[in-house]
Amino acid sequence: MSATGSALPCPRLLGRTTVNAVVALSVLYTLLPVLWLVLAAAKSRDALFGSDLLSPSDFSFPSNLGDLFAMDGGQYGRWYANSLLYAVVGAAVGALISVACGYAFDKYAFRHKEKLFGLVLAAVMVPQTVLALPLYLMASGAGLVNTFWAVFIPVLFNPFGVYLGRIFSRGYVPDEVLEAARVDGAGELTAYVRVALRMLGPGLVTVFLFQLTAIWNNFFLPMVMLSDQDLYPVSLGLYAWNSSASVSPEYYPVVIMGSLLAVLPLILAFVLLQRFWRSGLTAGSVK
Repeated sequence: MSATGSALPCPRLLGRTTVNAVVALSVLYTLLPVLWLVLAAAKSRDALFGSDLLSPSDFSFPSNLGDLFAMDGGQYGRWYANSLLYAVVGAAVGALISVACGYAFDKYAFRHKEKLFGLVLAAVMVPQTVLALPLYLMASGAGLVNTFWAVFIPVLFNPFGVYLGRIFSRGYVPDEVLEAARVDGAGELTAYVRVALRMLGPGLVTVFLFQLTAIWNNFFLPMVMLSDQDLYPVSLGLYAWNSSASVSPEYYPVVIMGSLLAVLPLILAFVLLQRFWRSGLTAGSVK
């Protein structure tokens, strides 16, 4: 018995070591590109093409930052503002729409409800690139091509957000609470806004973060819809600069610096809203 008992910790220790090693490699794989981006953003154009990227010499971070916002008449600042408008406002409105739709699927009975929800689940599996051409034709018919609305309106509707909204509604909003609100004389809209929506706060934040990430990284839809550079989001603007860098190498440092600044809003959003996001992911797991 003692020999068997003494042999048990070895496999456990080996398994724990293996798991820790895999986690460490995954973290390293994730952080190395970010580390390279931070170091490259602080280098001059000549140092970027040298072999001394890790050396502390040729530190040009302030110069690169100034060049970034001065390049092409300050286009990057305009692109950054566009991305904030598309992503933050679009994610906020889209999250409200998704959670409301998920709440309706969860709490109300209507004809063909499960069939319609099945269509929502099927839409989750459709790649966004497949929808770009139909969306362009619809926007062209409505006269919205090359306008702010051509990019803003399509991102408001997210099937995956509707699915999450139903899960959150089932996990956070008890039917008994809604019934008590109705007994007290609250209408359906009042019960949703004043009772259910407050309970759905963590779920709303979770959907908002997913929407924010998807819209901020959105590239193909703006590329199809927009030709006016003043309407570009930062992803499409950096792509245009990067395409010009082969002819004009002075674009390389500003593209790298712009890429570094482009990831900051997502990091900031996840850090500030992390506690809501983590609690939202456990919706419905405990009854």
